[in-house]
Amino acid sequence: MRIRQWALLVAIAGGAACYHATVETGLTPSTITVEKGWASSWIYGLVPPSAVSTAAKCSTGIARVETQLPFVNMLVGFLTGGIYTPMAIKVTCAQRGSASVDGRPVEIIVIRDETPAARDQAFAEALRLSSKLRSAVLVQEFTP
Repeated sequence: MRIRQWALLVAIAGGAACYHATVETGLTPSTITVEKGWASSWIYGLVPPSAVSTAAKCSTGIARVETQLPFVNMLVGFLTGGIYTPMAIKVTCAQRGSASVDGRPVEIIVIRDETPAARDQAFAEALRLSSKLRSAVLVQEFTP
């Protein structure tokens, strides 16, 4: 009988594989992380945990968000019948970038006396380049 109990315990522990999900934003990760080991979620995660405040530490953006349900957290969820299910959250900040291509800053020059349509086109191009390069683009006004 004791062997069956141990086998059942091992099966439950092995079957309770730890949940782990990672979201990558495409930005280069830095060494700065924000971690919350016991983010409270409810009813098997249907009511998610509150937002993790990262604005103060991650002023350059977020590179990766990892959520996991380690064994201890799963055990707490099991003991509470799934009503309280804590999870671990780790946010990795993005590296500080610079607006450059091949070492040169990316600039778009707008002539001061341009038409509004030409100025709008310059800003649209800056947005397109910024999205493509995933960095800032400098728009400067030029007086001829």
